[in-house]
Amino acid sequence: RNSKFGQALVIETTTSSGGYILGFRADPVEHLEAVHTQIHNLWKIFSVTPIFGVDYTLEEKPADPNQSFVPRQEDDVQIMEGDDIEPCLLYQPDGEKEMDREPVYNNELGLAVERLKENSNIQQLWQIV
Repeated sequence: RNSKFGQALVIETTTSSGGYILGFRADPVEHLEAVHTQIHNLWKIFSVTPIFGVDYTLEEKPADPNQSFVPRQEDDVQIMEGDDIEPCLLYQPDGEKEMDREPVYNNELGLAVERLKENSNIQQLWQIV
């Protein structure tokens, strides 16, 4: 297009991408046609295979879903019982608890805390950290 700066390359974007009209001046003016051709060719390539910012690859899907079946395996876990209580379980709600336990002042912390379960203390809670 002709502009107040002479010949300019004008690029108009779609309304879905902002509807911008961008103007560029090329020095020397002889490069303007080569730049236009290059941008036009790049746009045609991008239109066929757009880049959306995420790299991905398509994988062949098996014709039979049973081919990709992975049988369930049971974990090899041993549950060990003992007197040691997991510290993070000390402050968990009781199974029958419907409301919070009443707060009590703790001299060690200098704060009011929810009353702990029987046979537990603040020191055991600090073992979590």
